[in-house]
Amino acid sequence: MDRYQAMATFIRVVDTGSFSAAARQSGVGQPAVSKTIAQLEARLQVSLLIRSTHGLTPTEAGQSFYDRAQNAIREADEAELAAKGAGAGLAGRLRVSAATTFTRLHIIPELPRFLAEHPHLTIEIILDDRMIDLVAEGVDISLRMGALADSTAVARKITTGKRSVLATPAYLERAGTPGSPADLANHEAIIYSQLPSAWSFLRNGTAVSVSVTGRLRVSAAEGLRAAVLADMGLTIASDWMFAPELENGAVVRVLEAWSLPSIDLWAVFPTGRMMTAKARQFADFVESIMKAAESPPA
Repeated sequence: MDRYQAMATFIRVVDTGSFSAAARQSGVGQPAVSKTIAQLEARLQVSLLIRSTHGLTPTEAGQSFYDRAQNAIREADEAELAAKGAGAGLAGRLRVSAATTFTRLHIIPELPRFLAEHPHLTIEIILDDRMIDLVAEGVDISLRMGALADSTAVARKITTGKRSVLATPAYLERAGTPGSPADLANHEAIIYSQLPSAWSFLRNGTAVSVSVTGRLRVSAAEGLRAAVLADMGLTIASDWMFAPELENGAVVRVLEAWSLPSIDLWAVFPTGRMMTAKARQFADFVESIMKAAESPPA
């Protein structure tokens, strides 16, 4: 039995939900598909599919085999492309996980250029501020900011960005402009629940930590942006998150004499899987975007 072909057949059966549909996709008869699955189950000595009136669904073992078979076929395809040189550009599907606001502001507007360079490539972007299981979700590359929770993760630092205390001019006109970190106690803070509510500042070797309070706590960066732009208060955020507003003056930095811990942008790759050429080139592409954004205009 051809193991590669058996895996591909099993994936088609799960995706289509029936032997007959998988057979049509493969261009073979249904008995051939049934025989391949039976031989696969016999070799593995485990049941892979549950047959019901609703069609075929994978067992727990079948789902595990399906996930890993997809990865194995994807890596085999990548190996073939690498061997052939893939001179015509990247091909197939690239699955990306990334923080919502950062990707919306900085990556998606630049995607037409990347897709134009690789006309046979399709990209699927999972927008989520939380880190997901890259292997289980079949993700090729994840763009994440801040400290990496998993020290064993395969990761590449793309760049380092600045954090600032940010607010709109309208809020500062109403509430006043803080002159020191201690003044933040008298301000309405918009708190990002994925970060500590104690803000740490540094100036001339002196460190100060301030616990802030506020009536609004949000779990996603899009909510943080919306609240700041609605003049509801001030917040700490990466300059990346408010790049358009910082440029046009809709949002301003305060306490600029004090520095905050910087934030790193990482490209994270699935542990235990070969890094694909698509993921590597996408990381290069993101790095080029960030370098261009950081370079002063000529």
